Amino acid sequence: MDTQIKLKGDRVIEQIPSIKDKALRINLNENIYGTFAEIGAGQETVRHFFRSGGSSGTIAKAMSAYDKDFSDSIYGIEEDGRYVTESRLKKMLTMENQLIEERLSREKHPNKMFFSYANTVATIDFAKQFKGHGWVGIRYQIEPDEDYNEIILHIRFKETDARLQQETLGILGVNLIYGAYYKYNDPKRLLRYLYDHLDKDQLEIDTINFSGPRFADVDNRLMSLQLVKNGMTDAVMFDPEGKNILPAAILYKKNILALRGSFRPVTKVNMDMYEKSLKMFLEENKVEKENTLVVFEITLSNLRSDGEIDERDFMDRAELLCSLGQTVMISNFQEYYKVVEYFSNYTKARMGLAMGVNNLVDIFDEKYYRHLSGGILEAFGKLFFRDMKVFLYPMLDENGDIITSENLKVHPRMKELYKFFKSNGKVIDIDDYDPAILEIFSREVLKMINEGKPGWEPMLPSGIAEIIKEHRLFGYDPNKILNESN
Repeated sequence: MDTQIKLKGDRVIEQIPSIKDKALRINLNENIYGTFAEIGAGQETVRHFFRSGGSSGTIAKAMSAYDKDFSDSIYGIEEDGRYVTESRLKKMLTMENQLIEERLSREKHPNKMFFSYANTVATIDFAKQFKGHGWVGIRYQIEPDEDYNEIILHIRFKETDARLQQETLGILGVNLIYGAYYKYNDPKRLLRYLYDHLDKDQLEIDTINFSGPRFADVDNRLMSLQLVKNGMTDAVMFDPEGKNILPAAILYKKNILALRGSFRPVTKVNMDMYEKSLKMFLEENKVEKENTLVVFEITLSNLRSDGEIDERDFMDRAELLCSLGQTVMISNFQEYYKVVEYFSNYTKARMGLAMGVNNLVDIFDEKYYRHLSGGILEAFGKLFFRDMKVFLYPMLDENGDIITSENLKVHPRMKELYKFFKSNGKVIDIDDYDPAILEIFSREVLKMINEGKPGWEPMLPSGIAEIIKEHRLFGYDPNKILNESN
């Protein structure tokens, strides 16, 4: 891979070293020393270090425990019997890290910064039905007497040739090791550098976690946002504890109820919609509570402020949803049918979408589907072809009338299409809503918080106002209230 040059207009803004140069720079650093353990796709990463020259100063050991029995003997047996898992990768990193500490004397190597690089990967199958995926990680030191840092990521291959996937994995591995040592002080840039000499249509990174002393201030939810923002993946998820989680693992074979919103901030209306739609969803045939996942989705278009993503605003919303014990998904999907398509990659079970009247009216707006050759009919085919239903929360209009699926207005050309889906039970009204909260709107609550106006606290779920005040979220400033009262 030759040196790449990034241009802005006619101006060179960055010169990217070749993969050979990256490997050579690592090799020529006399203090970087460690092991490579690669399972499933050959020893593609370490190959670059062997070929670039000077590898004896970097490579303490390189191995591939390709046989399952050998792998189990070295790293132990996985409870689920699988090998391409985060658990397996962590066992590999722990074992290799332990061995290098045991076998290499610190007295003999006082200046060495040890590392263990590992990957466990499944490339495309013979029938080309499963494109392949893998876990990749590095545990390493920046100073010889410092605790270890760790970067772990999950990848999905997009190429349809095993050899090309192997080459892609090798390049990614070099980028990760190089970035870990030379770009660790700027994790956002490190993330972008993972795609040096790679293209987005070769590889998807859908999960990443940083840990260790050098990443003590890194919020992994924010790093998830970068993955979507940079186009490295279409969606990321994290749990109530703020840990990034692999979408495939948590969505697999689940019944899924999704709620899309700005949640800026989350209000009693959002939670009423969630509770009532979940109750109805669980009453559906073949939907069992223990196999049902509720996902609060924020689409990237809802994170933008003046054309840019306001990261602080994102963290405010994430913190509140997590405090309510919710699983959050950040996506690049503007249209609802893309959300359903995404979920369909991981489950064939039942799905539900909970939404307000305005959202449903937007779904029947043709302007969102002009890029599709089949237009709105193609979109609706993708949206409703599976056993999916919309649970509709009512709206109070400017005249004080309650709007439901029975009296909402769509474009005249869409009337018959709407009637078709309504009559086929695809749109169901949430009837037992709380009428006392219909006048609560997130944008009004946000305005009150920003302007220091009193009275917004009762509009939010229990405990949320206290969190907003304590952490001064959404521009909350107690001095505004004090100044106004004075």
